[in-house]
Amino acid sequence: EVQLVESGGGLVQSGGSLRLSCAASGFTFTAYDMTWVRQAKGKSLEWLSTISPLGDTTVYAESGKGRFTISRDNTENTLYLELNNLKSDDTAMYYCARGPRTYNFRGQGTQVTVSS
Repeated sequence: EVQLVESGGGLVQSGGSLRLSCAASGFTFTAYDMTWVRQAKGKSLEWLSTISPLGDTTVYAESGKGRFTISRDNTENTLYLELNNLKSDDTAMYYCARGPRTYNFRGQGTQVTVSS
């Protein structure tokens, strides 16, 4: 069974940082690009970042460029997203997904709330 379990979200002050994790199981992690997306209340899903299977290529949306860092540990089947200099607009549910932007499976998400 394919599983993606996100963790690391929480309440943080504006300007603060968080590190999100996504534990993957049930598939060959190293065979897939992996992606982070988010959804703020009342808004559509927003793609944030994608990383290649070996972690040597990363791409970012403008909203997170310079503030967010995607990475992966293929020995632990874990995907990460480091969030820095958080703003109130970053408040959303954050999801990891298997695949590139056209992903085919998504986890349940972890909530990030940024207080001003």
